[in-house]
Amino acid sequence: MKITHVEPVEVHVAKGSVPNLPKEVTVTLDNGIKAPYPVEWSAIDSVESDIEVSGQIKVNQFKKPFIEQRADPYLYKHTDGYYYFTGSYPLYDRIVLRRSQSLDALPEAEEKVIWEAHESGIMSEHIWAPELHFIDGKWYMHFAAGEKEDVWAIRPYVLECTADNPLEGEWVEKGQVNTEFQSFSLDATTFEINGKRYLVWAQKVENETISNLYIGEMENPWTIKNQVLLSTPEYPWENSVFYVNEGAACIKHGGKVYIAFSGNATDHTYAVGYLVADEGADLTDPTVWTKTKEPVFVTSEETQEYGPGHNSFSKDEDGYDIIVYHARPYKEIKGNSLYDHNRHARIQRLFWQEDGTPFFGTPGDQVEPTDLAATAIIKVKE
Repeated sequence: MKITHVEPVEVHVAKGSVPNLPKEVTVTLDNGIKAPYPVEWSAIDSVESDIEVSGQIKVNQFKKPFIEQRADPYLYKHTDGYYYFTGSYPLYDRIVLRRSQSLDALPEAEEKVIWEAHESGIMSEHIWAPELHFIDGKWYMHFAAGEKEDVWAIRPYVLECTADNPLEGEWVEKGQVNTEFQSFSLDATTFEINGKRYLVWAQKVENETISNLYIGEMENPWTIKNQVLLSTPEYPWENSVFYVNEGAACIKHGGKVYIAFSGNATDHTYAVGYLVADEGADLTDPTVWTKTKEPVFVTSEETQEYGPGHNSFSKDEDGYDIIVYHARPYKEIKGNSLYDHNRHARIQRLFWQEDGTPFFGTPGDQVEPTDLAATAIIKVKE
């Protein structure tokens, strides 16, 4: 994507004063999207008459891929100034975590193993999709795991850590999330809206091949109060190969709650759509949610990113929303796609359209740096 226009700003100041220039300006992209971008203005002292000042637009570009062989990526920016990153480890036998005070430094940050799979029994196989959350002053890791005796008996589990730095503290197993029925279940995510905490996860109905999304209000980080069917794979983009809804992630914007999720197989057909509801609605009422009939984030032959999905949301250093997701650099897969480990973690900016809905764009199509200058028209008040 390219920036095609930079909207000038107008600033009024008293004669002899130093103008307070805005930290960001609005730009227009070549697809019509308008978005704020930070700007660095040329140095200016006090002004005596009307003048124009130019500025340079700051465009962040992220390493491609961001972190290799980390599927189901989860990125969290904490109040301590650190970014924390985790994802599915290729051997599916441990949970790893890294942190850095900048996004640029995160790919090279030291990665630590904070928990390892059991040798047998529950939590011994298929350690998948860890998510780090900070709830009521403690760290929690939600993840899915199977067992040696039945590797597909996958259920959601939770770890807890009370240390300030979750890379150094002890992680305690809090057990399995108490879903209402016992069946294949994974990809749990949690979020808080209006003082209530919710869990959204994927689960197959017993003896079925359909993976649905469920939502429940939480009593604590490992206990839900109820279980409500939120979404089932009804459209072709969700079920042309496998009937799958999974990998949910929540983001709030403009009084709305969005739950992005992935559908279909874990190959090039993998794609992202979303559910949306009013922030003040009863989120455990499935009728308040509307689902996109078409995917909003799909494979791109042009950028050679295949099967984008299982995303999370975070913010960059300038406070703008970003989408974190995985995708492969090729289409053809040998063998079972679950054991092809080249689903790399990737990052790009998430934009918002004028109607308030999110614009995911094309995977791998980042905004290019621009030579277009920002302009501030400074007018002196007599």
